[in-house]
Amino acid sequence: MDSPCLKHMPVSKERVEMIRERKNDCQGWIKELHRILCMQGGDDDVSYARNSEGPAMALRLSRPFITEGIRSMELFKGEDSLRIADLGCATGYNTLAAMDCVVDTLRSRYHQDFGYQPEIQAFFSDLPSNDFNSLFRLLPPMILSHDDDDHYAEETRDYYAAGVPGSFYYRLFPKGKLHVVLSLSALHWLSQIPETVLDKDSPAYNKGRAWIEGARKEVLEAYAKQSEEDLKAFLQCRKEEMVKGGLLFILMAGRSHPQREDQLGDPDTRAKHPFTSSMDQAWQDLLDEGLIDEDTRDNFNIPAYMRSTDEVMEAFNQCNGFDVKKLEFKRIEEHTEEKQQEWISDPVSYGRTKANLVRATLKPIVLAHVGRTISEELFKRFEKIVSGDEEMLHKTCFYGVIVVCAVRK
Repeated sequence: MDSPCLKHMPVSKERVEMIRERKNDCQGWIKELHRILCMQGGDDDVSYARNSEGPAMALRLSRPFITEGIRSMELFKGEDSLRIADLGCATGYNTLAAMDCVVDTLRSRYHQDFGYQPEIQAFFSDLPSNDFNSLFRLLPPMILSHDDDDHYAEETRDYYAAGVPGSFYYRLFPKGKLHVVLSLSALHWLSQIPETVLDKDSPAYNKGRAWIEGARKEVLEAYAKQSEEDLKAFLQCRKEEMVKGGLLFILMAGRSHPQREDQLGDPDTRAKHPFTSSMDQAWQDLLDEGLIDEDTRDNFNIPAYMRSTDEVMEAFNQCNGFDVKKLEFKRIEEHTEEKQQEWISDPVSYGRTKANLVRATLKPIVLAHVGRTISEELFKRFEKIVSGDEEMLHKTCFYGVIVVCAVRK
């Protein structure tokens, strides 16, 4: 248990100097977000691969939409090879499962309609900081021959794989080369944090919050503007890279209503979401204990924005490069009722699970902001806060997602 006088402990000159140096160091990553932002790599308990239950549920939800889109698209008769790109691929088995779904459905259609199966090249693309090594270690061996009746065994793949490092807000491929493009659970991440949010003299300065849920109008407007620019850039790049008739499938975190200030949709989700009150309290605890100063707290902003269905549709209309076949909002429950009851009886386990999720998602940018020692202090406090909130354990958190299926005009 923390000492009751901890918040009132004097801050030594050494600690003041350490805070000042850390503050100067941490400003750099904000302008180099594309070099830092990634899901936590590896395969340990705090890796994204071990803490991606939400994306796994989103993938299960989207699988019927993906197969429906491929089954209804016009095939490229006579093509010897097809190119598929997964943009914002991250790492883990979810990534490979999504690609398998696309490849298997395409091959089935070509075999059924034309009596042959084209070769397929799959591009896995993400920021250079992504753990491509862990992803490619998960790849099963390539099928060497289609003459073997067992070539669809689980431990093989039927496509050529390549990695493409770079931001999907820029061009990644030559013009008119991609037949299918996926972007699953990545487009809510922005290309950068709006500068006005970091300006102490700006009305958009996001003081005391790690994210924008419930923030002032000026903060929300700054994020919305950045989001609009980013999605416009994403669609324009894909418009140039895709062949006419190609399929674009997007699954992104989002919202169904137009109110920007309500990013998450309902009070329970707002209270339980890892980006909101528990995260803010963890940062405040570090400040109260003299481990960071106010600027360090206030300059940490999570670069995520949940677009509305209207905002997404408007971006497609402005791009004028795609025929939107489907655009729907869905809600995904955080976990099963069985799992919730398990955590109610073991709050410590729940706190650890949520802290690992936050580490898997935010650790690289927290680490860049405050360094290894303070970042671990932050996650420990987050875990303690979540474990100690019994009321929160009885709440149900939902993740809103927008599903888009569009065809290149």
